[in-house]
Amino acid sequence: MEKDNKLIIIPWDFSKVAENALMHGIKIAKIVNNDIRLLHIINKEKKQEEKDEVKQKLDKVAEKILSKHSINTSSVILEGNIFSTISKYASDEEANLVIMGTHGIKGMQKFTGSWALKVIVGSKVPFIVVRDKPHHQDKIRSIIFPIDFRSENKEKVSMAIYMGKYFDSKVLILKDPVTDKALARRINTNLNFAIKYLIQNNIEYDIHTVEKKGNFAKETLKFAEKNEADLILIMTTKHINFSDYMLGASEQYIIANSSKIPVMCVNPKSHLTTHGFMGV
Repeated sequence: MEKDNKLIIIPWDFSKVAENALMHGIKIAKIVNNDIRLLHIINKEKKQEEKDEVKQKLDKVAEKILSKHSINTSSVILEGNIFSTISKYASDEEANLVIMGTHGIKGMQKFTGSWALKVIVGSKVPFIVVRDKPHHQDKIRSIIFPIDFRSENKEKVSMAIYMGKYFDSKVLILKDPVTDKALARRINTNLNFAIKYLIQNNIEYDIHTVEKKGNFAKETLKFAEKNEADLILIMTTKHINFSDYMLGASEQYIIANSSKIPVMCVNPKSHLTTHGFMGV
């Protein structure tokens, strides 16, 4: 049986980026009428009194959100690690969305990969990764929708429709200008699929092609910055491995963008493409 709750999870570690993620969560929760849950991951070695102290702090934050914004807010502490516990909990609770703050890639992360991507990959629940507070409190004006030859691209269309409906967003479809005819056909198939459902749902859109060939992720960011985008919507790699983390997967590059544009990440075969809060 599916749960009726509509829930946004915010991983919470009392940091500035967690506060920024919460601000995004509040913005979205108000518009789509969702509850918020603060999720803190704690080390198993922590003593009970330390856990109780953290829970009290979490509850105070939750109470403040309820009082100030009239959003039902709860908190939970789980033992585990961020790389598996966050996505598992979100899936178990059938959450609608996880909004997570990140510092981007710096220091040792340049060598070990983005921890944000490691948390996201494999999740059944879409993530929005943020580094800064929202630029607009009531709208997500433009969504960058990069589209390539992968069939998984189709799975993020319903998320674009969802955001477009609730936030009156314009979807800016960005094509990869490949020269290979077979790949070009696959891109056009994905493009036609996206256009069909955007039109059916009355979502405004434009189609663009990146200016340069070769590095689609880099050109996507340039386009997003030029158009002052509010969100970039991407699919994660289906079978990401250690070498991707070490060398830098394209998702990792986009998530850590220097313009601090929020990035929504949808994993292949996400259950939310067929039911849940999408409504399509």
